[in-house]
Amino acid sequence: MSTKHPTHNTHNTNTVLVTGGTGTLGKPLVARLREAGHEVRVLSRSSADFPVDLRTGDGLDAAMAGVEVVVHCASSPGGGDDVAAGHLIEAARRAGTVRNLVYLSIVGVDVVPLGYYKTKLKVERMLEASGLGVTILRTTQFHDLVAQVVDTASKLPAVPVPVPSGVRVQPIAVEEVAARLADLAVPTPGGRVPDMGGPEIHTLPDLARTYLAATHRRRRVLPVPLAGKTYAAFKRGGNLAPSHAVGHTTFAEYAAGRGR
Repeated sequence: MSTKHPTHNTHNTNTVLVTGGTGTLGKPLVARLREAGHEVRVLSRSSADFPVDLRTGDGLDAAMAGVEVVVHCASSPGGGDDVAAGHLIEAARRAGTVRNLVYLSIVGVDVVPLGYYKTKLKVERMLEASGLGVTILRTTQFHDLVAQVVDTASKLPAVPVPVPSGVRVQPIAVEEVAARLADLAVPTPGGRVPDMGGPEIHTLPDLARTYLAATHRRRRVLPVPLAGKTYAAFKRGGNLAPSHAVGHTTFAEYAAGRGR
């Protein structure tokens, strides 16, 4: 199933602050917003213009001054996303100009008991309780994340590449998520918008085989059962959005691009 998202008129330009603007998702998002004529402020620890560490909030008020829309892409799987969001919310309140704070979340944060997911859900709730205009988009895993998991596993000295068995994934192209976020980066908040999933659902071992073959590595894949509540939730499909398979680029197409 494939449906196009409506696009907003882009002749109304805004001042948009993008957190994590130098990252995997941030870069294509910033490029799209600039193409649409928006004034974009790129905020990250390594940003040339607005070097801000969201964990401390230092420098955030200067970056936020006069901003109408914030797109919050910065995230740290190592923890601290709730602290960063708290600083962002406070700065947006102080600025008094922010009409829409757009947040990228993950499908399954409310059902998969992974620490990182629990924190993402906490941030969603903080935003909803903030009194600010907010838009929350949950997506499935990016193609890049699946590739990263397989690359990491293939570095292990074991001859077959160990990959969790029984876990299905619905990966999506980061460029398609960037396009959707650019559409949502308007002054009118959308609340919790429909989830966004990739075009196909495959098991992680099958995706690993596809990726290894596309990147010219003749390695066998060893599906490994894991234990625990998080693994069980993934096996139940808590990370999937089959009724929102709106992505277009398949993982096989992504892998073929990486192999070239």
